[in-house]
Amino acid sequence: MDIWSDIACPWCYVGKARFDKAVQQLDGKVDVEIRHRSFELDPHREPGDTAPVVDMLVKKYGMSRAQAQAGEYRLGDLAKAEGLEYRTEGRDHGNTFDLHRILHLAAERGLEAQVWQAFYVANFADEASIFERGRVIDVSVAAGLDKDEVVAVLDDPEAYRDAVRADQAEAAALGATGVPFFVVDEKYGVSGAQPTELFTEVLEKAWGEKRPAITTIAGAEGASSTEHAESSISGACGPDGCPV
Repeated sequence: MDIWSDIACPWCYVGKARFDKAVQQLDGKVDVEIRHRSFELDPHREPGDTAPVVDMLVKKYGMSRAQAQAGEYRLGDLAKAEGLEYRTEGRDHGNTFDLHRILHLAAERGLEAQVWQAFYVANFADEASIFERGRVIDVSVAAGLDKDEVVAVLDDPEAYRDAVRADQAEAAALGATGVPFFVVDEKYGVSGAQPTELFTEVLEKAWGEKRPAITTIAGAEGASSTEHAESSISGACGPDGCPV
């Protein structure tokens, strides 16, 4: 399961929670491996250039402040419905390239899920801005990463740069123009923060196609029974013995 998302994307925050619920509901029925893929909503924003979310929405989309703030309140309600905390006022928006680079480090250390969720919570629920270097380090370390490694990545603009760009290029090749974007087994794409029920349906469909039921063909006598075969097939042994 590949999930393209951005830490600055509120719909990604909500959509990931809905997807996680689908996975939990199917626990024991499907085996899901999740991989974060990088996507920047505002790739041309300079590092360190932060602004209040409402100000960004007004400037970028030409809406009024009242409209922008109302949208934040609606997203807060949606997040709450999924059991998520969401600050509807006072959040910052900024460049997320470094956060994606750290997420690639986290993937190599087996801590991708922990750091991914920690960044979401830091951005959408906590008061301190995730777009400050010290805050990025603190959140990363609290999620399990080594401080020296995090600092080394932040100090080296080349570290994981190509990995982030490769993710973005693949998203473009797949036709993804927004996030969240979910891809199951490189076969099914789901765009947007869809209801949990839809994610459940897609996962079950993909799993069923990955593990098809075996079709049994009765052949010559003496052939062994396979999965889903009836014991009455000529030449097959079943729980009641072997017919002769």
